[in-house]
Amino acid sequence: MLKARNADHAEERAEVEVLFAEAAKLDTISRKIKASSARLGDRGQLSKHAVEPVYSNTRGLQTMNGNIDKILDAIDKMLGPSEDKAREERIIRAGPDPRGITDYLASLKRIERALSQMSSTNLRVNQQAIGDFNELLSEGSSHLQALYRSILDDELQPVEPLNYLVKKKPFPVLEQEKASKLGLIDSFLSSSTARNALHSSRESPSIRIYAELRGGYLSGSLHNLSTASISTSKRKVSGEIYRQGTSGVGTYAQAIESSFSAEFNNISAVFGRENWGFAFDATCRKALAEFAKTLRELNMHIKANLATDCFLAYEIVEIVTNVGYRLDQQTGQLKLPFADALKPIQETARSSLAELLEDVRRRVSSMQSLPLDGSVIPFTTEVMTRMQTMITYAQPLASIMASLGDGNWQSVAPLHSTSSTSLPSLRSFDVGVDSSQLLARYIMDTIETLLTSLDAKARMLLKTKSVAGVFMANNVALIDRMIRSSDLSSVLAAGNASAKIESWRKKGMSAYLECWREPCSALMDVQYINRSPRPPSGNNGVVDSTAMIKQLGSKDKDSIKEKFKNFNTSFDELSSKHKAMQMEREVRSQLAREVQAMIEPLYARFWDRYHEIDKGKGKYVKYDKGSLSAQLAGLG
Repeated sequence: MLKARNADHAEERAEVEVLFAEAAKLDTISRKIKASSARLGDRGQLSKHAVEPVYSNTRGLQTMNGNIDKILDAIDKMLGPSEDKAREERIIRAGPDPRGITDYLASLKRIERALSQMSSTNLRVNQQAIGDFNELLSEGSSHLQALYRSILDDELQPVEPLNYLVKKKPFPVLEQEKASKLGLIDSFLSSSTARNALHSSRESPSIRIYAELRGGYLSGSLHNLSTASISTSKRKVSGEIYRQGTSGVGTYAQAIESSFSAEFNNISAVFGRENWGFAFDATCRKALAEFAKTLRELNMHIKANLATDCFLAYEIVEIVTNVGYRLDQQTGQLKLPFADALKPIQETARSSLAELLEDVRRRVSSMQSLPLDGSVIPFTTEVMTRMQTMITYAQPLASIMASLGDGNWQSVAPLHSTSSTSLPSLRSFDVGVDSSQLLARYIMDTIETLLTSLDAKARMLLKTKSVAGVFMANNVALIDRMIRSSDLSSVLAAGNASAKIESWRKKGMSAYLECWREPCSALMDVQYINRSPRPPSGNNGVVDSTAMIKQLGSKDKDSIKEKFKNFNTSFDELSSKHKAMQMEREVRSQLAREVQAMIEPLYARFWDRYHEIDKGKGKYVKYDKGSLSAQLAGLG
């Protein structure tokens, strides 16, 4: 058993020794591997240091190879335009074919691209080619300008605007084919390259040519209407108020609107949207300058005849304002040029309101005499006709009066002031008054000015208050009649015009009735109620004249006789004068009623008391109550 155990130990010991031997071998191999790994690492570092310069050089060569390819491509591109120069030169020298300019424009665009490419390289070798191509581009652009002119030349024959206005036909526009050609040419000539080649960087040569030619066409077409506007405005009877529509300026403005509208349609078809405004302004400039000149000449005529032709100024303000507004709505242009052209006449229209009031004062003040029969003077009719005419210009007057402010038309001086430091009055900021009220106030101011001036002049020149009263009543009646028979009635209805006119009517009648106080005073008797009994009456309450006369003393009887004589004399004289006076129908009838209301009750009372003073002989008592009533009725 012991032997068996020893045998097992020996076997295990042998295995352990084998394991130790294997471990020693592995240790030796491990050391060898580490040594080999260290040697490999050293060699790898050596390889890396050796490969890095090679890699860097290879990458540099690849970059250089790419740059060389690009340079070759650039050279090919540079050589390409130079090689095509002969072909482009042949096309450009031949000029554009009017029937079709597509090829010509394509050649110019190729030259543009070639110039752009060569200019971007900045190589000295390309300078000669760049110069040659610039010459070709300049020559080609000149040919295009000549073609542009020739196309427009066919459309420059001035037209007669009246033919289109009367027949209500639209003004002629460019044919679509021609407009397309002009648009193609403009698209090239408007480019910066083309403008540089033509040394015209400020504006497109196509716009300049178009404005020059078509502007002359517009001006030529409208010239006759300009002349007609002046001649028709001046050809009228001296002193006659301008009648609406008799001047040709309305037709002139209508032709401007229609022709400008047609021209804007042409421009919209030819030019790019960004150039519409500039091209339209430039094209219309010459025609607008002539229009402004015409308005300045008309303004001089209006100023020289302001009292009669101020209405022409109002008409022009309305016409030109409306035309300018409609064109601005369509085109977005010309608002300021129209405003500048209208400014002189607008200022004249503004100043005319004060000038007309001053003209009323001046004309009345300069009168050397007034009708001795109290009749209406022609100047009153003239002023009221002027007011009636104003109603037809309510629209332009609304804006003019609103710009002045309520009541600021009373003074002439501020309207002629050119100082920019002058301040508007507070009334000019009154926005609570609408335009119709402003017009009504101006008309009433004119009527008040006229009546005030006439009243002062009548008191100065006419001998008696009665004639002055009839004179004023007649003029007031005429004014009232002309208001009621026209649109003035509706304009003045809202205010207190009726009350003002009525006050003037009463003032005139009161002045006239002053003279009738004399016969009235003759009918006043004195009765002392403490000295005599009550006047005796009959059964029906009528005063008994016989009894009254018996109660009078001799002196009282003589006084009554004198009163009848004085009444008769005064009444007959005033009746004769009344009938001799020239009165308006309504004035005569109203004055007769007023006189009758004054005289008849007093005379009836006096006659009832004292008609038996001459016992029916008619020596003192000339009129009975019936005959006096008939005489008074005859005054009407």
